[in-house]
Amino acid sequence: MQTAVFSDETVFDQLRDEWNPLVERSISNTIFLTWEWQTTWWRAYQAGQLCVVTCRDDAGRLVGIGSWFIHLLDGERVLRTIGCVDVTDYMDIIADREHLDTVQAAFAQCLREYAAAYDRINLCNIPEESPTLAHFPQHLNGCGFTAEKALQEVCPIIRLPTEWEAYLESLDKKQRHELRRKLRRMDDVEYEHRLITGGDDLNTAADQFLDLMRASHPQKAHFLEDPQNVAFFRAMIPVMAAKGWLRLSFLIVEGTAAAAYCDFDYNGHILVYNSGLLPEAHAQLSPGIVLLSLNIQAAIAQRRTVYDFLRGNETYKYRMGAQDTQVFMLKAHLRERQPAEIDHTPL
Repeated sequence: MQTAVFSDETVFDQLRDEWNPLVERSISNTIFLTWEWQTTWWRAYQAGQLCVVTCRDDAGRLVGIGSWFIHLLDGERVLRTIGCVDVTDYMDIIADREHLDTVQAAFAQCLREYAAAYDRINLCNIPEESPTLAHFPQHLNGCGFTAEKALQEVCPIIRLPTEWEAYLESLDKKQRHELRRKLRRMDDVEYEHRLITGGDDLNTAADQFLDLMRASHPQKAHFLEDPQNVAFFRAMIPVMAAKGWLRLSFLIVEGTAAAAYCDFDYNGHILVYNSGLLPEAHAQLSPGIVLLSLNIQAAIAQRRTVYDFLRGNETYKYRMGAQDTQVFMLKAHLRERQPAEIDHTPL
């Protein structure tokens, strides 16, 4: 295996044609590892020193990407995955499934050779089923690191049946009754389930979504006070739309946009990325839950297999029938460095 380290963002242009085919050959084929997501995040946040590591086989074929950067925090240099942590839900090493062990070994050796450039490693949001959690710590330990994994968050998901009625029957009896009641109440008002996936009205729809996102909760309003976060959303939405991955949905009740969801449709999964709600608009109709129900119904009709609520254990996710999966942080530091000198608090 041949490894190379890149510290200039021109690496994204160099790898553009090879990046997504490798993601599709990897175990962790998720939208958050695609070239589009990674480059959009990096250009919006510019969060440190780029440190992208590539691995090629003897024929020169790209078989691994460590999409990393070094973040300076309180004087400490932390190696992190591009995208970590607030706006990206699943991260991992990108490795060809046929070369997992050799890629992990090569990356561990490379991280040892370049260990003078950083103080510790925090690789966030690695899904529980990832082989990175199972085997990469062993490779790191063999190269002089102390590595451990730590539970970071849960990601509740619904494994979708093939019929809407089967989904309803899978719910708790009380929740099934409540959901049917909420949907029936919509028969008494004029409403529209509007889906935006691109087109000339995308910018207007994006503005409308961000307005609803601000209105829905003080924490979201605070998040959108950061111009970098706004810049990321405004850049990300058209990029996802251009790839056919965006699902921006609105519930319009009697002419007013009462609720909205920004979802992604990728690899057979619907990913519920963020939401917005106008609290004072038709609150008695529960527009957020109604829109979510209509979106789940559409996903079933389109034969999607998983409805993924991404990170967070909000109660409404479980009421809709979701079950927890987990994501972990992989933390490591060189054994020769005193543990007392290293802050292991997850970033």
